[in-house]
Amino acid sequence: MSGHVLIIDYGSQYTQLIARKVRALGYYAEILPAGLEVEPALAKEPGALILSGGPASVEAPGAPTLDEKLLAANLPTLGVCYGMQLLAKSLGGRLTSSEGGEYGPADLTTAPSPLWRDLPSQKISVWMSHGDRVSQIPEGFVVIGQTADLSIAAMAKPEKNLYGLQFHPEVHHTQGGETILRNFLELAKLTADWRMDSFIQKSILAIQEKTRGARILLGLSGGVDSTVTAAILDRAVGKNLYCVFVDNGLLRHNEAEEVSQYLKKAFPQLNLIVANAGDLFLTNLKGVVDPEKKRQIIGQTFIDVFTEEANKLGPIDFLAQGTLYPDVIESISPFGPSALIKSHHNVGGLPENLQFELIEPLRDLFKDEVRVLGAELGVPHELLWRQPFPGPGLAIRIVGEVTPEALTVVRHCDLIIREELEKSGLAKDIWQAFAVLLPVKSVGVMGDGRTYFKAVAIRAVTSVDAMTADWARLPDTLLARWSSRLINEVAGVNRVLYDISTKPPSTIEWE
Repeated sequence: MSGHVLIIDYGSQYTQLIARKVRALGYYAEILPAGLEVEPALAKEPGALILSGGPASVEAPGAPTLDEKLLAANLPTLGVCYGMQLLAKSLGGRLTSSEGGEYGPADLTTAPSPLWRDLPSQKISVWMSHGDRVSQIPEGFVVIGQTADLSIAAMAKPEKNLYGLQFHPEVHHTQGGETILRNFLELAKLTADWRMDSFIQKSILAIQEKTRGARILLGLSGGVDSTVTAAILDRAVGKNLYCVFVDNGLLRHNEAEEVSQYLKKAFPQLNLIVANAGDLFLTNLKGVVDPEKKRQIIGQTFIDVFTEEANKLGPIDFLAQGTLYPDVIESISPFGPSALIKSHHNVGGLPENLQFELIEPLRDLFKDEVRVLGAELGVPHELLWRQPFPGPGLAIRIVGEVTPEALTVVRHCDLIIREELEKSGLAKDIWQAFAVLLPVKSVGVMGDGRTYFKAVAIRAVTSVDAMTADWARLPDTLLARWSSRLINEVAGVNRVLYDISTKPPSTIEWE
């Protein structure tokens, strides 16, 4: 049977994590936001269905529901948290609301079921996050898991391959969660055929079929996403690919020069155009302090510069973008992840008068999968494992107005942070580490004299794909080295702070 798994997103912060876990097990997973038409997704003939968690109460007016067409498809189904409650209600079960809900770890005692095959013991620690609960299971179901506070923590109708879990198997807090997901997919008799080599072959053929010798334009930043996009397009269309690198003046120290050198070395035949537009970006940002407005101005200025360079090239038929799957999901979902946190440059926002047809080779991939793809395509390690760098650049690491002076300070700070992280040998363990220039001053003493200088915050996080992130527990020696160098070497800085916020609730970048 198809290895295609359809995941209905009811707004859980963990939905994309479910998809990543499923793909890591070798099965292709597609996320469909609840409330959208299901026919196109069902037309792809998925082999299994997973219903995600969500923040709503199933019984609340306007709460997302389970489309009857999904039930009619008779697919092996796994309901997680909200998904379990929705499955139970849709099939005739009953729910009750619990005061205060249940959040955090719990001990699950399992009853015999193939869903628990290969778990380390009959009792496992699981992660709960729910308000409502199933009080009566639908006809034909059996209870296969209980906790001290929950008499129905897991249910099953084995002959129909229908399962419900009140806990989250996708999070690392759940013991044996990956095993539980694997067991469900094997019970669904799916074929584990999601492999990067087959993705490359299919993508190249699709690109060649779509473009048929036409010229393609790509905005190349030197980041992982655009570089891997360039790599697969380079293999598919060769000299028909034209890349524009826009130096917006908001880059890190020597970044434009380094990126150009790396790209020319990695892809000798690449048509690379560098547009120096730093002065224009700074002019357009003058006096702007609102972070979302900064992003919009930078995005629009990029489009203007990019369009000008494109016009110089003559007829171009396709515009390539390094859009990733999380960008797509967060841009279309009517529930949960759809809330606008920050603008995505890669989805929407392009003016219709560009008159390009869009091509997005990475549209179905998560960030960690993009790196796997890049390695398969031979992208150099130096490019593939560069720290993620936001499209708006250092502008969103300056809280307040972006000025040449502020850029000089934050650029110098960033360089010191990266240098010391490399020296420490910990760079491979850190997703991102950078400095944020704060709009506050504090009193200090330097050379027996009073100072009143700026404060800098250091942000260092660990993550897999930036959907969630934790602050990095770094050695005191590294923190001390950072602080010493920043205060002693960067003019105008006399205080250094370390950000210990997780994502969520905070974001990785400050703006």
